[in-house]
Amino acid sequence: MTLSSSSVFPLGTQDVFAMAEDLGYDGVEVMVTHNAWSQDPVKLNRLSEKHGMPIHSIHAPTLLFTQQVWGSAWNKLAKSADLAREVGAEVVVAHPPFRWQGNYASGFAEGIREIMDATGVLICVENMYPWRAGGREAKMYLPHWDPVPEDYDYVIWDFSHAAIAQENSLDAIRSLGERLRHVHLTDGTANGKDEHMLPGDGDQPVAECIEYLGATGWDGAVCVEVGTRKTKYAGEREEMLIYSLEFARHHLAAGAARSASGRDPEDQDTVERSPLP
Repeated sequence: MTLSSSSVFPLGTQDVFAMAEDLGYDGVEVMVTHNAWSQDPVKLNRLSEKHGMPIHSIHAPTLLFTQQVWGSAWNKLAKSADLAREVGAEVVVAHPPFRWQGNYASGFAEGIREIMDATGVLICVENMYPWRAGGREAKMYLPHWDPVPEDYDYVIWDFSHAAIAQENSLDAIRSLGERLRHVHLTDGTANGKDEHMLPGDGDQPVAECIEYLGATGWDGAVCVEVGTRKTKYAGEREEMLIYSLEFARHHLAAGAARSASGRDPEDQDTVERSPLP
């Protein structure tokens, strides 16, 4: 169980390590942003050692608001993979190319394989969602916002993005099989906003998905990525992140117990709808 640095925004990269340690997480995901600490392997390793929090994943600066970080699209991925290797992270999280990134988009699957071969780091492509304006869908990603049918070796699943896209996350996770290496634990609704709600607060089958992963012996990482910037009182952020951590551990354990009892991992009839006992 890891904690994304985006879950403590607007606090900085430095803060995610201390918070993950205090709340009992197993490690962190660092999103590379304009924050100099997020780009510096020496500083990141120092923080990791100080707090006893391994860095399990690096989120490449492939978002709209990080377009100025690390230059070209291919440079972003290459530098993210180098950073991951220097801090001991197993995974780089990347968004699919934007439609205006022509050459990058057309050779994306092959290019990320070359970087993986050169660095030994897994590059996981994250599911996104259609952008809608005036009731019409605007094509923002190439070849598509949905990585499931694409020729990617590894995928990361984000429940908030799935909610906007009105996708069935359980069906997607089943179809991905071993290609799924990483999960952003959150939730959302089909209102077109990337809300990154607490798991269980939206309309995605998050509990069912996490129990399914526990039942199948999945060995990827569950990373909490919930929005906490609108917290209203001291300690609310910590309450949200503890809840998310307990949600994941509870449902992973429930799925593992179901498998140990000899029940079919596909059986979802008895998954608890309330997240915690």
